[in-house]
Amino acid sequence: MASYSSSSLSRLSTLQNHISPLEANNKLRSLVKISPQVSDAISNGRAVVALESTIISHGMPYPQNLQTAKEVESIVRENGAVPATIAILNGVPCIGLNEEELERLASLGKSVQKTAGRDIPHVVATRANGATTVSATLFFASMVGIQVFVTGGIGGVHRHADHTMDISSDLTALGRTPIAVISAGVKSILDIPKTLEYLETQEVYVAAYKSDEFPAFFTEKSGCKAPSRVDSPEDYANMKLNRKAGILFAVPIPKQHSAAGNRIESATQRALTEAREQNVTGNAETPFLLARVNELTGGTSLAANIALVKNNALIGSQIAVALSQLM
Repeated sequence: MASYSSSSLSRLSTLQNHISPLEANNKLRSLVKISPQVSDAISNGRAVVALESTIISHGMPYPQNLQTAKEVESIVRENGAVPATIAILNGVPCIGLNEEELERLASLGKSVQKTAGRDIPHVVATRANGATTVSATLFFASMVGIQVFVTGGIGGVHRHADHTMDISSDLTALGRTPIAVISAGVKSILDIPKTLEYLETQEVYVAAYKSDEFPAFFTEKSGCKAPSRVDSPEDYANMKLNRKAGILFAVPIPKQHSAAGNRIESATQRALTEAREQNVTGNAETPFLLARVNELTGGTSLAANIALVKNNALIGSQIAVALSQLM
């Protein structure tokens, strides 16, 4: 059983009550470290794009993860926004990482705890290192007023969830956090139709970018009609995020990387079977599946993953800039 000091318990209590009243939110903000660049951009109403850190620590090997993280941040800057990679380092939530912090996170890799929203109090209280998932990144981004968040793909309803009840907290976090999430849809290892149904229940607005079909991460098409379509960042920005729930903006993978989709889907089916045979469940399942699919495809899936994340960063930055011009 973990033991906490009195000061750690105080920090844990504060974070466990992460509710919306202004006083509580101000206390929470005093517990995070915001980089000077991100703080200045937020204060002056400039475009900021939140980035998760699980993709760095658990999504790919070192040093490829570090190189990709730097390239994604560069794309955000080149398109007029400020990147805010979010992670917890030595128990301190950091919003915007410098080069040294990015290097440290990347080199530590999977020894860093994969941190969803529910895990934040424990990671902070024990002064551990945490790589934020979609749900945790949404929490911290919302706390400081960031309106746009770019990721690869969100979590969702797992296949066979009718038996396992395995549904990602990303979906409920989206339902209560008014932030625009730009992704390549839902990870293809999941049950996409059920995920879309669950998002509707959570009142999350879902739109596909320049497509009538919802993308399936590694492929442009999932066989599911998108609830709505948006054809430009400006059109999307005009929605003005004045809702209690978030918005999922699904961007299809670039065409040149979508061709390998059938091969990746075949590998996904095999990896899912292996996961069931090895009893891999919970938050260990997604990293296992993505790593196994990458092995089975000879690195093709990883290359596609990197390409779609960069494309999402491009579109997400354009949305953040368009939003900032409306304010």
